[in-house]
Amino acid sequence: MASAPNPSKPTVTSDMTRTQRQRFSPWMLHLPTNVYLLLFFTLGKGFQLTIATLNINYYAHSLGYKPDFIGLLSAMPALGSLVSSVPSGFLADRLGRKPVLIGTAILTPLCLAGVGLITSAPLLLMFSLLQGIVSSAYWVTNLPLLVESTTERQRVGVLALNSFLLLGIGSFGNLLGGAIPEFVSGLLHVSAASTVPLRWGVLSAALVTLIFGIPLWFLHEPKRGTRSAPVQPAVVAPDATAEEIAPAGVSVVTEKVKDSTRAPKEKLPVLLFVKLLLPDLLFTMGEGAVVALIQLYFVLRFHLLPGPLGIIFTISGVAGGIFSLTAPLFVHRWGKLRIITTVMFLSAPLMILVGFAPSLPFAIGGEYARSFMRTLIEPVYAAFVMEKISDRYRATLSGFYGVTWSIGFSIGPSIAGWLQTNINLSTAFIFGAACLATSASVLLLFFGKRPTISRAS
Repeated sequence: MASAPNPSKPTVTSDMTRTQRQRFSPWMLHLPTNVYLLLFFTLGKGFQLTIATLNINYYAHSLGYKPDFIGLLSAMPALGSLVSSVPSGFLADRLGRKPVLIGTAILTPLCLAGVGLITSAPLLLMFSLLQGIVSSAYWVTNLPLLVESTTERQRVGVLALNSFLLLGIGSFGNLLGGAIPEFVSGLLHVSAASTVPLRWGVLSAALVTLIFGIPLWFLHEPKRGTRSAPVQPAVVAPDATAEEIAPAGVSVVTEKVKDSTRAPKEKLPVLLFVKLLLPDLLFTMGEGAVVALIQLYFVLRFHLLPGPLGIIFTISGVAGGIFSLTAPLFVHRWGKLRIITTVMFLSAPLMILVGFAPSLPFAIGGEYARSFMRTLIEPVYAAFVMEKISDRYRATLSGFYGVTWSIGFSIGPSIAGWLQTNINLSTAFIFGAACLATSASVLLLFFGKRPTISRAS
C-alpha cells in the first residue's frame, strides 16, 4: 500500500506549517516531470478500476452466475497480485521501475479484454487471475517513484493528490462505466443489464488503461550506481532537505544508491514488517468484503441499472477524493496514527449501516460517509507505514503490501460472497466492520505507545 521515505531525514514542524499555508496550487506547479507522468497514469488507473469494478461483476451476473462465484471472480485479481507482488518488487529493484511499469500498462488491457470477451467460468477466472498478476507491478512501483521524486515538504501532499486522482477523479469512471452499457443498449434496443452492453463496459476499461499508459514511455529513471559530475559550490538554506541540496540533473535516488554502496548492509527488519503488515491485512480483508461487491449489493438489493449505479458511485468517489486533499491538514493537527485509527473505528458502524439500510437513500448516505473516511486515510496510511522503514527496503515493503492486499482482497470477497449466497446480503458488512475495528486495535497495540514519533514522521 505504500513505499518508504528516509526516516533519517529530520522533519521540521515549521516546514509542514509553511506547506499548509501555501495550500496546493504552488507546489503542484513545480513538481518534477516524473511526478506528472505518474499522476497521469494514476488517473487512468482510477478510471480503469472504477469502470471494471462497475461492469465485471454485473457482466458475470448477466451471464447467470451467482454471488458466490462472483465473489470468487472478484478475488482472482487479488490472488494474482499475491503471487506476483513480491517478485514484481524485486524485479523493479533489479531491472528498474520504468520497464516494469510500462509492462503493466501494456499487459493489463490485454487481460481485461480477455475478461470481457469470455463467458465460461474457468476462463473468466483465469483471465481475472492474469489481470491481477500483471497489475501488481503498478502498486509496487508507483508509490516508490512518487516518494523518491518528492521532498519531505511535498510528500504527503503529492500522495494525497495521487489518492485524489485514483479514488476521486478516477471515480468518474463509474459514470463512464454506467453510460457505455446504457448507450450500447440504446443502439441495440436491449436492456442495459444484458450481456453485450456490459461487455462493452468491460472492454472500455481495457482501452482506457492502454491510452493512459502511453506517456510512461517518457518517464525518466536515472541509472543507479552512476556517479554524478562535479558540483559547483552553492549557497544552501539552513533548513533545506536533501532533495533541495542535490544539484540540478542529479537524482536523489542516485545519491542514495551511492551512499548505500558505502554503508554496511542493513538487515531486513522482519519484526517491524510484521507489525506494519498485519493491520493492513485485517484492513484489506474488511475493505475487500465490502468494496469488491458493493456495486453488486446495490444491484441485488435495490435492483439498479448501470446508469444510476454509475452516478451514485461517481458522486461518492469524487466527493471522497476531494475530501482526501484535506489529509495534510488533519495530519498537522492530530498526527497520522490518530487519524488512521479514528477513521477505522468510525468506518465500522458505517459499513453496518449500509448493509442493513432500510431504503436506498439510507444505503447511499452510509456508503458516501464510508467512502469519505476511506479516501481520507489512503495517503495518510501510505506516508505512515513508509516512514517507518528505511529507503533500502522501500520496493520490498511495497511488494509485501501487495501481498497483504492480495490476501485481504481474496479472502474478504470470497467470504462475503459465501455469506451473501448462504445467509443474506447484509452479513458481509458485519464481517467487514469487525475486520476494520480489529485492524485499528492492532495498530494502537503496536504503535500507540509512541504517538510523538508518528506525529513527527
